[in-house]
Amino acid sequence: MHAKTEPASADTLGALRARGADVVPFLQGQLSCDVSRLSAARSLLAGCHNPQGRVLALLQLVHLADGDLLMILPRELIAPLLQRLSKFILRAKVTLTDESNAWRITTAAAAPGSALSPPSQELPKATGAVSCVAQTRVVCVGETPLRWLVICPDGPPVPLPSGCVPLEPQSWRRLQIAAGVPQVSAAISGEFVAQMLNLDALGAIAFDKGCYTGQEVIARAHYRGRVKRRLQRFVTAAPGSLNAGDSGTLRDGRPFRVVEAVTSVDGRCEFLAVAPLLADSAVATDAATLAAEPLPLPYALAP
Repeated sequence: MHAKTEPASADTLGALRARGADVVPFLQGQLSCDVSRLSAARSLLAGCHNPQGRVLALLQLVHLADGDLLMILPRELIAPLLQRLSKFILRAKVTLTDESNAWRITTAAAAPGSALSPPSQELPKATGAVSCVAQTRVVCVGETPLRWLVICPDGPPVPLPSGCVPLEPQSWRRLQIAAGVPQVSAAISGEFVAQMLNLDALGAIAFDKGCYTGQEVIARAHYRGRVKRRLQRFVTAAPGSLNAGDSGTLRDGRPFRVVEAVTSVDGRCEFLAVAPLLADSAVATDAATLAAEPLPLPYALAP
């Protein structure tokens, strides 16, 4: 099995800010979601792709004001994304700035016992919903369990709304992996076409909007042919460790490439990896293989 070392900064989220009168039409031509649907009450998940439809970054868009929004993504991808998007601004009235040091981004989930004592009204409870209390924005990114991004200007610590607790990176990654939500890090940026990361199942692609970078390839995969490799969830049969970018072969002969991984309490590794769907799997091989069991995803994949 071939491995890449995951950078220490991969768990740290940053903020790329976009401001100007042309922010919406500009990003509409660069991102896979329908940016026009972004609002103070609604956040969007979006992919940024190269012309070949491969995912460069996965972004959480957060509305600040008209013509002013944040794109939340790993800090290690802020600089390359800023450089790439800046090339397309031309005459558009758009300013892009790295404001990672100006915002505090906390990953959080429903506090233990929340089933008996529901989270406060300050916490949105539908994926994509946003609540705003003073200058703090709380974005719901998942419902089972409820989990949020809490975003506020950097400064003195602000208490989290009652009913949620902050999560360390490992705990957050564990919940995201269980939800089948990939994190695009530098180790895999530019490796996979959007549907290979299940962005269609996650609502990060609008197939009824106009053109954007990579749209032709993504649309062709959607309308003309089945995607043979998909993001799937596994757990190793024995204790072990995997990192984003690792690659190998499963026992049934299918090649895989790790997108995200976390160590379970029993020492085994739970991970998301892009691999051929079982129906398209290769025959068994004599090469070194990884014993791993498939785990279910909480959403259906398009045929």
